[in-house]
Amino acid sequence: MKVLVGMSGGVDSSVTALLLKQQGHEVIGATMAIWGDRGVKAQLSEKLPKRHGACFGPDEKEDIEGARKIAEEIGIPFYVFDCAKQYEEIVLDNFKKEYLSGNTPNPCIWCNSLIKFDVLPRLAKANGIDFDKFATGHYAAVTIGKDGRYILKRGLNPKKDQSYFLYRLKQEQLANIILPLGDKTKEEIREIAKANGLTVAEKPDSQDFYYGDYNELLGVEDKEGNIVDVNGKVLGKHKGIWNYTIGQRKGVGVSSTEPLYVIELRKDTNEVVIGPKDKTMKDTLKAANLNWIIEPKTNIFKAQAKIRSTQQPTEVSVEIVNQEIIVKFDDMQKSIAKGQSIVLYDGDLVLGGGVISEVL
Repeated sequence: MKVLVGMSGGVDSSVTALLLKQQGHEVIGATMAIWGDRGVKAQLSEKLPKRHGACFGPDEKEDIEGARKIAEEIGIPFYVFDCAKQYEEIVLDNFKKEYLSGNTPNPCIWCNSLIKFDVLPRLAKANGIDFDKFATGHYAAVTIGKDGRYILKRGLNPKKDQSYFLYRLKQEQLANIILPLGDKTKEEIREIAKANGLTVAEKPDSQDFYYGDYNELLGVEDKEGNIVDVNGKVLGKHKGIWNYTIGQRKGVGVSSTEPLYVIELRKDTNEVVIGPKDKTMKDTLKAANLNWIIEPKTNIFKAQAKIRSTQQPTEVSVEIVNQEIIVKFDDMQKSIAKGQSIVLYDGDLVLGGGVISEVL
């Protein structure tokens, strides 16, 4: 079988390519170039120091060359495809819109479903590269259910499970991908890399999608507003609600005898609402823009859910209302943020999820 592997220059995607070749597949490496040379990125490239640890930044050329070197070590062909225009229009524009609205987006989720698992393999096909399946180094797994639908499963290692980032994949995408690392741990992957002499065996993982100050990507002027308490009392001033995140404690800009946390960002009134820790705890949310991998059989059901990638799934009750879901957690959750995704599970199976639109 011919397999196109999305390679980032990291250890996970490198070992993915290696394992598939060792299994006897005809493997082709491909990397997407997303930094580009337009707009704000062109300006940033001139002044930003090169700091590794993110997938989006001006040091992209070094990562691409690293991926090319690994492909040579493994002995597979390697191609680079320019996805910068699509990345800017789909991922960065959404990121900017959400942040300026006081929401907390997750660009990695949109990048995976709309760029990495869509634009990249389509560009490869359009450029004459023939392949049967597309593979990545995500810690998750794909199987086929009894009804013939493709199913996404959590990775074996709870600490590295990346199914949260893949919940928006469609059936046609799941049907055409291979995720070889779903039953492995990070430690195993590094050992495989070492045993096979791959130079990336000890390369650190990427920590975020962008390593700088998010304001560098937003490119907007300050917009002064009030910092208020839950009763509307003005406690201070801010320079833009996009400088704050739900649950933030440090740097809120208000002196107090007790710790104060950001509990709400109000776009309409340009206010940052702060309060004590207990005010950050909520148990109910509403989510829209849904994607189902396993279609629910009833409008009310029990499941487990994650509101951030590193969280362990926790018990919830779900109600589907007018193509939205209302989710109530059995236990109070800290810092539920609009714009983030909630992903629903049934054990190790990903049911689907949506984007948090309201915290109730």
